[in-house]
Formats: sequence, C-alpha cells, structure tokens
Amino acid sequence: MKFTISSSALLSLLATTGKVISNKSSLPILEYFLMDLKDGVLTVTTSDLETTLIGSISVENVEQEGTIAAPAKLMLDSLKEFAEMPLTIEVNDTTWEIKITWASGHLSIPGASAVSYPSVQTLGAESKVITLDVDTLINGISHTIFATADDELRPVMNGVYFDFQPESLTFVATDAHKLVKFSAEQSNDFAASFILPKKPSNLLRNLLAKEEDAVEVTFDAKNVTFQLKNFKLVCRLIEGNYPNYNAVIPAANPNKVLVDRVEFLNGIKRVAVCSNPTTNLIRMDIADNRVNLTAQDIDFSVSANETISCSYEGQNVTIGFKSTFLVEILSNIDTPTVVVELADSTRAGVFKPVYDDKQSSESLMLLMPMMINA
Repeated sequence: MKFTISSSALLSLLATTGKVISNKSSLPILEYFLMDLKDGVLTVTTSDLETTLIGSISVENVEQEGTIAAPAKLMLDSLKEFAEMPLTIEVNDTTWEIKITWASGHLSIPGASAVSYPSVQTLGAESKVITLDVDTLINGISHTIFATADDELRPVMNGVYFDFQPESLTFVATDAHKLVKFSAEQSNDFAASFILPKKPSNLLRNLLAKEEDAVEVTFDAKNVTFQLKNFKLVCRLIEGNYPNYNAVIPAANPNKVLVDRVEFLNGIKRVAVCSNPTTNLIRMDIADNRVNLTAQDIDFSVSANETISCSYEGQNVTIGFKSTFLVEILSNIDTPTVVVELADSTRAGVFKPVYDDKQSSESLMLLMPMMINA
C-alpha cells in the first residue's frame, strides 16, 4: 500500500472513526484502525464489536492498493502534530511497518495484518429500509438522549427508542424518573420500532451535525445501519420490549403553569445550592400566579427561597421535584417559555415547550415527583 493524502483530511477521518474505539477493548486488534485502499478510495473501519463505524475519503495519488491494521493511538498522536501538508503513507507488506513521509522527514509505526479484524455485522433478509431527514434525527436524539438510563437490570432503558408509525416517528427515552417523548411528522410504510444504545446514538448525533443529505436507515431485529454520505454506522440494537410510555403520561392535568424558562431554571439553580445533597429536593408552592421555590438541608442549617412570577390556571398545588432532574429538563427545552402541567402532588409533572407558531414536531418531558417531608 502506498498513497499520498492531506494530513488534515486523514486526521479528520481517523479522529471521527476513532470515537468508536473503546479504552477497554476485549480484543487487541480493536485498538487499531482497519485501513483499506481500493479504487482510489481509502476506507477506515473501527469497531468495539457492538458498534462499527466505516468512513471513506477519495485519494488521488495512489501508487499501490492494500489493507493494513494501524494502531489508533499512535496514528492519531502523530497526525495531530502536523500542519496542513501532503503525507505519503507506505506500508511494507511483509513486516507491516507503516512509514509516513513528509517534505522534511519521516516516521515509522508498527502496523499489523488485517486478517484478524472482526467482520461487520450483516442484516437479515427481513430488514426494513427507510429514509429519514437529518434534522428529524438530530432533533429526536438531542431532545431525548439525556434521559436514557445506565441500568444493568433493565437494559431496554439504556438507549433511545425509535417508534415508527404510519404518520409519525417518535423518539423516547426514560430512566424511570424522567421520560422524554419527541414526535415528528413522518410518512412510513410500516409500523416498527427499535432501541438504539446510548453510545451509537451519541456518535450518530455528532456525525449528523456535518450532514446535509437524507439518511438511509436499514434495520432488522438485531442490528441497524445508518448510511450517510461518507460514513456508515452499523450497530447492535438493544433487544427487549420497551415500556408502554404512553401509559405513564397523565391524560388530565388541570393545573397549568406558564413561566419564563430561563428565569425558572436560574431560580432552581440558585435555590438548589441549599438543598439536601442526598435528595436534591426542591419544593414548589404554586398559587396566585407565583411559583415559590424552597430548599433546605436541616443537617447543615441552610435554606433558600425564591418566588417567580408565572401565569397559573388551577388549584393551589405543593409538589416536590429533584433539582438535578429539573435542571436537565429545562436545559433541554429550547423555547423562551415553558408550560408545566400538574394533576396533583403525587403524579408526574409534564413539561412542554411553548411555540408561537405550529410545529411539525412536538416534545414532552415528564418528571416523577418526590415526597415532601412535612
């Protein structure tokens, strides 16, 4: 293998694909980039056995094609030290030595045979294919991923749930304390669903930030593939039945609080400083177009109180929430105003963004209350 390539282009490709590589690889070969040069295209593959990312770039100056496993850390550390310049990369097919040459010098890195690199997961014949808009995918994942769990006993909660219906695509995430649902208008030829693990969800979101074209999604019962312009993400799905998320969303919430999101968020942050570090409990007393926020830690004799103006419809309500969850939810809503819908102090609060005009998508965030010690 021998070719010449831009240092920054190669670094960009390796840095992006390298995000899949785990710090604790079960196989030593997984700490390598699989680099394959064929027909003027350099393809780089990384994998952790669960998730595989394949990136490609066109190479104009090719003297010899070939395949090599290149040590990821050494390659990245070396390329980070170069300004933008052409690099000639040459591989010895006998010793697997990788030689990188530039105008004023060269370096050598020990490579390895690519024979033992794991093959990419293949999808079954019964797989389904759908094309999704980039914005729908980015918004769906970005709105929900913070609510995923890290629960070994309930692995289905450790990812983002994709729920395809004939007229919509719904993204859901929950950790049993909070639940986020984001629905977008989407015409589908089928009803289907899958659970995308947290790691590939984050990888996909980062990849999509530079993407403009629609994304082709192919999935079966065990794996899913996202085909982008220059990247292909293949990952194993979380198997199991996702909880019936619609069943836990309260239908009737007669008490509605309309409040400035940033003012509400900053008030919670200020008051939360004095909350009990174990429970992070914040008490809300809502009445007369005011939300009174209270927190205290009796052990250290600290307390805080703040009153925020709001527009309120309903009966007087006193309810407790975990402040860290409140901050997460309000930080992940992007509108200036938020509406909080409440039934009573024992049922979940529903948080919704307030838009001035009709949207093609809607989001809803649900938070379970905490018991207030009188």
